[in-house]
Amino acid sequence: MAAAGIPPIQLTEVLNLQSLGVQQSSITFTNVTCESAKYICVRETTPQNQLVIIDTAAPSAPEKRPIKADSAIMNPNSKIMALKAAVPGVTGDNLQIFNLDTKAKLKSVQFAESVVFWKWITGTKLGLVTATAVYHWDMEGTSDPVKVFDRAANLEQTQIISYRVDPTEKWCVLVGIAPGAPERPQLVKGFMQLYSVEQARSQALEAHAAAFTTLQLGGKAAPVISFAQKTLAAGAVVSKLHVIELGQPGQTSLKKSAELFFPPEFADDFPVSMQISDKYGLVYVITKLGLLFVYDLETATAVYRTRVSSDPIFLAAPAPASGGFTAINRRGQVLLGSVTADALVPFVSQQLQNLDLAMALAKRGNLPGAEGLVVQQFQRLYGAGQYKEAAELAAESPQGVLRTAETIESFKRVPAAPGQTSPLLIYFGTILTKSSLNPLESVELGRLVIQQNKKQLLDNWWKEGKLAASEELGDLFKAAADWDTAQAIYQQAGASGKVVEALAAKGDFDQLAQYTRSSGASPDYLFLLQRLCMDNPDAAVNLAKMVAKQPGPPLDLNTMADLFLQRNMVREATAFLLDVLQDNDPKNAVLQTKLLEINLVTNPQVADAILANGTLTHYDRPRVAQLCEKAGLYMRALQHYTDLSDIKRVIVNTHAIDPQALVEYFGTLSAEWALECLKVLLETNMQQNLQIVVNVAKEYTEQLTAEKIIELLESHKSYHGLYFYLGAHIAFSENPEVHYKYIEAAAKTGQLKEVERVTRESNFYPAERVKTFLMEANLPDARPLINVCDRFDMVPDLTIYLFQKNMFRYIEGYVQKVNPQKAPQVVGALLDAEAEDGFINNLILSVRSLIPVEALVEEVEKRNKLKMLNPFLEQLVSEGSKDPQVHNALGKIIIDTNNNPEHFLTTNPYYDSLVVGKFAEKRDPSLACVAYKRGQCDEALVECTNKNAMFKLQARYIVERSDADLWLSVLGDDNKFRRQLVDQVVSTALPECKNPESVSVAVKAFMQADLQAELIELLEKIVLNNSSFSNNHNLQNLLIITAIKADKSRVKDYIHRLDNFDGPAVGEIAVGYELFEEAFEIYKKFGLRQQAIKVVLDHMEDLNRAHEFATKVDEPAVWSELANSYLDHAQVSDAIAAYLRAADTSKYNEVIAKANEAGQHDDLAKYLLMVRKKVKDPKVDTELVYAYAKNKDLGPLEEFITSSHLANLQAVGDRCFEEGLYDAARIIYTRIPNYGRLASTLVRLHQFQAAVDAARKANSPRTWKEVAYACVEEGEFKLAQLCGLNIIINADDLMEVSDFYQTRGHYEELITLLESGIGLERAHMGIFTELGVLYAKYRPERLMEHLKLFSTRLNVPQLIRVCEELELWKELTFLYVAYDEYDNALGVMITHSPLAWEHVQFKDVAVKVKAADTLYKGISFYLEEHPDLLNDLLKVVEARVDHSRVVDIMRRAGQLPLVKDYLLSVQKNNLSAVNEAVNELLIEEEDYQALRDSITTYDNFDQLTLAAKLEKHELMEFRRIASFIYKRNLKWRKAVALAKTDKLYKDAMETAAQSSDREIAEDLLRYFVEEGQRECFAACLYTCYDLIKPDVALEVAWTNGLMDAIMPFLIQTLKDYTGKVDTLMHERREAQEAKKSEEEQAKEQEQAANAYLHLNSYLALPAPGQDGGQPGYGGAPAYGMPPQF
Repeated sequence: MAAAGIPPIQLTEVLNLQSLGVQQSSITFTNVTCESAKYICVRETTPQNQLVIIDTAAPSAPEKRPIKADSAIMNPNSKIMALKAAVPGVTGDNLQIFNLDTKAKLKSVQFAESVVFWKWITGTKLGLVTATAVYHWDMEGTSDPVKVFDRAANLEQTQIISYRVDPTEKWCVLVGIAPGAPERPQLVKGFMQLYSVEQARSQALEAHAAAFTTLQLGGKAAPVISFAQKTLAAGAVVSKLHVIELGQPGQTSLKKSAELFFPPEFADDFPVSMQISDKYGLVYVITKLGLLFVYDLETATAVYRTRVSSDPIFLAAPAPASGGFTAINRRGQVLLGSVTADALVPFVSQQLQNLDLAMALAKRGNLPGAEGLVVQQFQRLYGAGQYKEAAELAAESPQGVLRTAETIESFKRVPAAPGQTSPLLIYFGTILTKSSLNPLESVELGRLVIQQNKKQLLDNWWKEGKLAASEELGDLFKAAADWDTAQAIYQQAGASGKVVEALAAKGDFDQLAQYTRSSGASPDYLFLLQRLCMDNPDAAVNLAKMVAKQPGPPLDLNTMADLFLQRNMVREATAFLLDVLQDNDPKNAVLQTKLLEINLVTNPQVADAILANGTLTHYDRPRVAQLCEKAGLYMRALQHYTDLSDIKRVIVNTHAIDPQALVEYFGTLSAEWALECLKVLLETNMQQNLQIVVNVAKEYTEQLTAEKIIELLESHKSYHGLYFYLGAHIAFSENPEVHYKYIEAAAKTGQLKEVERVTRESNFYPAERVKTFLMEANLPDARPLINVCDRFDMVPDLTIYLFQKNMFRYIEGYVQKVNPQKAPQVVGALLDAEAEDGFINNLILSVRSLIPVEALVEEVEKRNKLKMLNPFLEQLVSEGSKDPQVHNALGKIIIDTNNNPEHFLTTNPYYDSLVVGKFAEKRDPSLACVAYKRGQCDEALVECTNKNAMFKLQARYIVERSDADLWLSVLGDDNKFRRQLVDQVVSTALPECKNPESVSVAVKAFMQADLQAELIELLEKIVLNNSSFSNNHNLQNLLIITAIKADKSRVKDYIHRLDNFDGPAVGEIAVGYELFEEAFEIYKKFGLRQQAIKVVLDHMEDLNRAHEFATKVDEPAVWSELANSYLDHAQVSDAIAAYLRAADTSKYNEVIAKANEAGQHDDLAKYLLMVRKKVKDPKVDTELVYAYAKNKDLGPLEEFITSSHLANLQAVGDRCFEEGLYDAARIIYTRIPNYGRLASTLVRLHQFQAAVDAARKANSPRTWKEVAYACVEEGEFKLAQLCGLNIIINADDLMEVSDFYQTRGHYEELITLLESGIGLERAHMGIFTELGVLYAKYRPERLMEHLKLFSTRLNVPQLIRVCEELELWKELTFLYVAYDEYDNALGVMITHSPLAWEHVQFKDVAVKVKAADTLYKGISFYLEEHPDLLNDLLKVVEARVDHSRVVDIMRRAGQLPLVKDYLLSVQKNNLSAVNEAVNELLIEEEDYQALRDSITTYDNFDQLTLAAKLEKHELMEFRRIASFIYKRNLKWRKAVALAKTDKLYKDAMETAAQSSDREIAEDLLRYFVEEGQRECFAACLYTCYDLIKPDVALEVAWTNGLMDAIMPFLIQTLKDYTGKVDTLMHERREAQEAKKSEEEQAKEQEQAANAYLHLNSYLALPAPGQDGGQPGYGGAPAYGMPPQF
């Protein structure tokens, strides 16, 4: 039984929103959402807009996001958030769904209607409630919200607080609340709309909360709705909970309702949420004021009621994991309500005395506490023969209390009724349907199924997890030859020995090895191996492998190998040894040798494969080598021999050796041994072995070196071998010798095409040696020699060789087809060889356009035969050649022959001017200059003219060229001829030039070269000497600017002489070069007076000269510039005067600032009057008002502000107030009007009455506080009270006022103020509370009255703290009671009883305390201080206390008689402790009649102990009671003995008759005879008639002479026996007559029926997931054969 005092529903604070930083103002229904116990979302609006997302699994790290939204709700299952916000200017709401983990937007829509309530109705779907309809929006897919139904009329003008959908989404319920009726406005109304999607119909009801669930009704899942309502009907409040099955009318079976009992103090409370626990079948109804009602769903039975929160609850959500709920109150507490598993069933069974409900809850939730009830019910059903019901009860018993061997055995003893399933199978079937079997049940069911040859059922149940593993169950599968399932069961059950046996039988040795390593099992492997060698050799090998792999193998490897070899199992031995020797351990060398020996002798191919694998290295290599040679494995022999002579002997057997393997073998030999072996191969049979030698040489060239290989092959004169070897090696070699040898070998073997290819492609042969070899070889084909000479630029040698050999065809072919680009070299060589000119010309003409003319000309020119090319060149030109080289050569010929070269140079467009010019420069420089000028060869021309002192020509060319870069080069400092050039440019070139662009370029060049003096000289000549450029605007500007930079003395002269220059620009430049007088003259000359005065002011800084100049010109712009300068120099008066002369208002802001700084408000007023005529700026008027205020011109001030203006009077007033100009401020604030500031001003003028009037008009807390505080400081308390009443109505300002009064000691005035304040219409809780605090501090005698009058309007926790500090215990008790802190109230009354205790109040509080310990403290307190009132208290708290504990308290105090009345009143609960206490009191009082009534009515006590105590009591009646107790407890002999002792013979006889014990009755009969009680003897025969055998009675009577006394007994006995015999004979005759003819046939039918029934009884079990078994014979397969599937 659960410990007393533990509530069935446990409340836990999961977290507190305020402790996580959430503002109290944000903890409301509109700001907080909680769709499940997983996430809480809070929308904060202060101090900034943000969303706080709290994961209840990690509440210490809330996630804050700066999101502006009207609402946010988290998905109940995943981290997905939905946001709702109204977009300005757009109708409706914008809805968005985000995945916070992936930071992706899943879906969004601009909804046309405003959503007033929304909720996640499933894990993927939102329910949207608008003012008129309800929509569903699925976040999957692309669909928009879909309308489901319209809102009913009863939900108009309501606040929607809930919307839910049943699991099938066929039913919807919408709940809203509205203000109460006029006759009771405090009771909020609730309205509900129930909508059927299938029927498309709605039903309007009154309800505050509702929820859906699904129940199993009539064998099917049915939708059920539960809703709670609290309505006002006919002036009475009706509170009910309804549970109704949903469906078609007339087709539903569940409709329950129950009362919701609200205590009187919660008369206006109402439900705000309903949650249903599918885990326990409970309904949780949560009210606004924190009440929790718990009801059973199926029966609508009240289970529990408590208060879970002292603060209002506004939100709740289901918590399916715990079968409870999550609730949030206004304080920010997140409360988790869950079922106390150990306490719920005991609470229902003991406190509620509802055993049926306790049993149902225990079964439904698998809860403890109902074990005794289940056992009693089972025994009752079993005893009554209701075996089916008993079987179902045992199978579904909570905690499996009845699923034991005893239960199974009891069902086994019950035979199955014909045509019905046996109780045992009902038991198993019920368990299989709802859960799985335990090990005991699995074995029992397995035996039954195996007997019926239905093993497939077991297979399917095992796969479905319905069976529990055990060794016995595995044995069943083993017997059925199902080793796989048996092994799985053994392994799961931990039967290691059986697992090994199963794995070995299956041959699954890998798993066996793994299992033995993990489990540490050690089977007899030798026996297993011997057995498997005979039955399954492959399995034997696998087992041997597994054994060998174990650490410290249980069997020696040699032993296991010999085990195979003894049976001539070479293949198996090989497989085993290969596996165990794969780690190549040196200590297994003998086994390695043995493995190779047996295979080399019996199967060389296997040995070859083993050796090829290369995993064995520690065997006897010489021995294996000999065996390999004998077996014809020459390659393996070579690999194992280590002596050169052995190798030479074996290696000549190339006919039996794989060539590739032999080549690879050479790689293992040293270079010397390899060369020796190659030599042997060549000597033995060169023709057969040459290819192998060549392949070896190719493969190992790097090791053997090409030189030695070549030497080896040459020594045997094997040019073919050399050719093949080098042919493969040459592609990878860069050795010139190798390439040469290859060319030589190819030539000697007649491979001319290969010679041609190598000479053409190779880059590494020695060209000179190859050329010499080819020339000496005198090959008929000259192409190899042509390749060599062409590639390595030996064309002259080639040409001479071919010319001498008369191979003219090859010369022509080379020039024409191979390389025409080398034709010049061929021509040169032919000229050197004195070949005929005709042959040469024909050769040139044959490749006309392909020959490089430049190289040809160079070759011919070197030999002074250039004219020879004239026909060739003329032909190219006539063919239209534009090649510069052709024309260059032709030009050179013309210049050299002086054939009118000027015409060619000026008219030919194709020649290269630089080339031809260079050629002509040595012959005629003027011709070179013509060529250079034509090609703009600037550098060459300049160099030529400098060299030949042709400066005039150079100057004219440069001016005409107009190239800036050319000018830069010739005017550079590094040009030593610059002076001569400049002179020619100034004197000749530029004066002759008529092109302005050329002049401009030249001037720019002089400027860029920084030749200032030369530039001035140049410009004077151009501008001042009446040239065509004299009036050029740019040149004049340039001349003056250059003079400004280089010669300032000439500037004034130029200013007066020149008139067409840019005055503003030049003046600005002059200022830049600090020529201020010149700039001033320029500006005056061009009439730029404003710029001129700026020069005087800014640069000359002469204010007097500037004032004189301004007076002279008298222009507004000039006066403005002068005014600005005055202003910059802080001469405000002069500046204002100048601004007035200029009528300039542009800088009034600066003037205002400077005037305010200087305090020139008189002049400023004049200036501002001028400004406001032109400018309509509020600042001007504002500053004018301020100037009047500063000048104390109150008359003009008042006149101005009453007229039309733009002044910011508020700002001016504030400035005046801050600067102490209170009179001016008063006028301004009165005009605005600003009563708040006016009041402040009047306070400073000590006009308090007027200040109060102004504050009343301002009606601002700040103003009221300012005036009030000032009045308090001045002692004007009446005026202060008037102000204070307007302050304290604001809760935020109350404490400030209180502190202000208290710090100055004005307690009475403060109390008077608050007493006046509580009568205000806007009086709030803070006023009443603060007044209570003041009473507690200064007037405690008035506190209690205040508390009683205004208990509902006080901040009780605050007053509780104050009363605790001031030790006002009576008042503290009252406050605790008012705040529902009954435990604390009781504690105060106990601790401070002289001041706080009152009996009536104590009783009222005691019934409401929550903590049981507090209640027991109160009982102990009464026991000590008020024992006379203890019974009265106990009667009140009777339903709250654990009566056993109360008895214990009284017993320890020795005061049980004191509470007898209480004990008698609670004895109806039939508690052991209470019963024993009452019985003890009755024994002390010797009230045997009351004691008998007590033990008869209430049987829950230690009966045998009481009986033992009573049988020794001095009063006989108490001893009769002891006998009665023994009789009730089946202690028949004790009861009879006790009756005999007291001679209560009637009692003894009745007891013997009730015992049904024949021996007791006969003993009593003999006792009466011994005692001589004849009458008792006869009475005993009558009383115990059914128990006494006739022969015993007759014997006793006859031996003791009591035959007369026995006669009635004998007569009755004879009559009974005669009647029974007659009946039996009659029945027998009828049976024989009715069935005699059909007796045999009936027996056969009965047997057949019984067999069929017996078989079907097993088939009555629930069908597994798949049908098992095939038709045919069952049983295990034959030994050694695999199971058939």
